[in-house]
Amino acid sequence: MSANHQCQGACLCGAVNLSVELDSHEVSACHCQMCQTWGGGPLLAIESRTPMTLRGKESVSVYASSEWAERGFCRHCGTHLFYRLKEGGHYAFPVGLIDNGDPWAMALQIFIDEKPAHYDFANDTRTLTGAEVFEAFSKPADG
Repeated sequence: MSANHQCQGACLCGAVNLSVELDSHEVSACHCQMCQTWGGGPLLAIESRTPMTLRGKESVSVYASSEWAERGFCRHCGTHLFYRLKEGGHYAFPVGLIDNGDPWAMALQIFIDEKPAHYDFANDTRTLTGAEVFEAFSKPADG
């Protein structure tokens, strides 16, 4: 995929539409307890450092799920729209929300140490524990 691939998505009721630029088809799975509680299982997400463009902002509710991150959802239908860091320019979008038909590829699983035993992915991916994730995000972006 070429850089700056524009992708679209919308909530179930159509009140919120989003557009985001991606430079990868890689999907990450987050197994943290918060993602499991939020969605009933792991968050399968595509990631971007580019902010999204939202149409229907008045229908978006944002929940500060931790000191460092927040989660957005449609206040009408409850569709999960995004996870974003409060600082540092990191956004994650549920892959099922974004254009269907793109050739997504599972590449990474994070918080692997919080993954419950009742499921496993067959994909051969990189894995990071929660501690490794926090270490990676605490480093400066250029090194």
